Amino acid sequence: MHVKGIVFIGLLAGLTGLAAAPAQSANFECPRKGGELTFASEAKINSLDMHASNVISTRNVAMNLYESLMTRNEKNEPILELADSLAVSPDGMSFTFKLRPGIHFHNGKELSSADVVASFDRYAKIGLERAMLENVEKWEAPDGATFVIRLKKAQPTFIEDLSSFSVPIVIIPAESKDDPPQRLNIVGTGPFQLVEFVPDSHVKLKRYEGYKPNTQLGERTGFGGYKVACLDSINYRIVTEPGARVAGLETGEFQAVEDVPTKAQAELKKNTKITLLPLENWWIHAAYPNTAIPPTDNLLVRKAIQAALDMDEIMEASTDGAYRLNVGFQYPGRITYTDAGKETYNIKNPELAKKYLKEAGYNGEPLILLTNKDYTSMYNAALVVAEQLKAIGMNVKLEVLDWPASLQRWDKGGPGWNFFFNGTGTQPALGPLATMKFFVPPTNIAYHPKDNVADPDLVAAYADMVSQPKAEDRQAAFARMQKVILEKVYALPFGSLTKVQAVRENVKGFTPFRIPRFSNVWLEN
Repeated sequence: MHVKGIVFIGLLAGLTGLAAAPAQSANFECPRKGGELTFASEAKINSLDMHASNVISTRNVAMNLYESLMTRNEKNEPILELADSLAVSPDGMSFTFKLRPGIHFHNGKELSSADVVASFDRYAKIGLERAMLENVEKWEAPDGATFVIRLKKAQPTFIEDLSSFSVPIVIIPAESKDDPPQRLNIVGTGPFQLVEFVPDSHVKLKRYEGYKPNTQLGERTGFGGYKVACLDSINYRIVTEPGARVAGLETGEFQAVEDVPTKAQAELKKNTKITLLPLENWWIHAAYPNTAIPPTDNLLVRKAIQAALDMDEIMEASTDGAYRLNVGFQYPGRITYTDAGKETYNIKNPELAKKYLKEAGYNGEPLILLTNKDYTSMYNAALVVAEQLKAIGMNVKLEVLDWPASLQRWDKGGPGWNFFFNGTGTQPALGPLATMKFFVPPTNIAYHPKDNVADPDLVAAYADMVSQPKAEDRQAAFARMQKVILEKVYALPFGSLTKVQAVRENVKGFTPFRIPRFSNVWLEN
């Protein structure tokens, strides 16, 4: 099977869903070139090393700098990006990519398959989602334009994994292969290149004049398609205070902002110079327990906490009403949605919670909620959860760090916290596989088991999600895994929220997506 151009694969259909490219429209041309766009980002950025960071604030910048062999289109379907074509062997075990010719890195070096090999080598060592490569027997470059991946056994979900932009295998120059995690020399092939990165302050990008658009499509789609840098530069400003983002948008200091609080939206709608851009199902609000330390190593304590929570109250405070209740880890209406485990959700029963605590022998041990103020919704959720748990007699303490520091502590597990507050958005958008890999080794940052012994029920269910030939069997495995997570309280999903971004009237071509995209965006004056 050989495919050139756009590739889309029903994410539960496997390789049999490959289809040919649609008819190409005329290539996009910038109505106007030039100018700097200042974008107000809501959270601090810990790194621009896309191999070693799963932080959304990293992706917000890095996905405008880097590219991968494959990515996702506007509908989150896999498409080719740096690859010109993909040939799949009849047994589904071998994937042969031909690279698009004439692509150059930001340092002027021409892309070759040796760079792809080096990128995969580095990712296999330090990539946060390197588990996706465990079923790969080898990769090689038979010539400068060809990259081949050979699997150990057939895996119908391999392209789904490879095209994910959760922690993508972005392609970097071969000479950066041995750069340590978080210390990568930031050189990509994307339409913009790095000028300056000052942590906690700003990131400055400029147009990469040597960028070669993908002519297989005439328009940008998702992170792929025909991309053009119309802007001279982008100034990402880190503005964690919502009121400051709104004020800067109103004065014109910012031309675009990442998040507009619900309370400010009514007034902004009256401003004809500002356009609000809502994006439903932005993320699933959730808290993740540390099951390695007391008192959350006790299932009865976790069940008590689960039984006590009023999800409407939590989500109302988190979003000012811009939410809907949501069981589990996919959004209602999607083919992959399941309500398995629904009996554990939104119980709102303080007496049952107290009963569980008594059976657990809970005796006032501290319960530490780890959160941050960069994402106001996470902080507010933690405040409400704290009050609901104090009402059943728990000794609750808040640990408030900045976003990168809180995420780093969660990643490492260990002592110092019992529940981590997070928003899972990119992963549910990509599908169940992208979400559930965080509960199993080696990616398992969402689940910190005691003595680092993985739950065999999770491991078995995830293995079936990855390898079962039939889509319905993979979906059944997902439902089984979600039910285990909810019944054993390895996560507490609260609900899904709507994110609202905004732009000034002179910003054209900006459409909301999982991550802000600045190719094919221009300033009218």
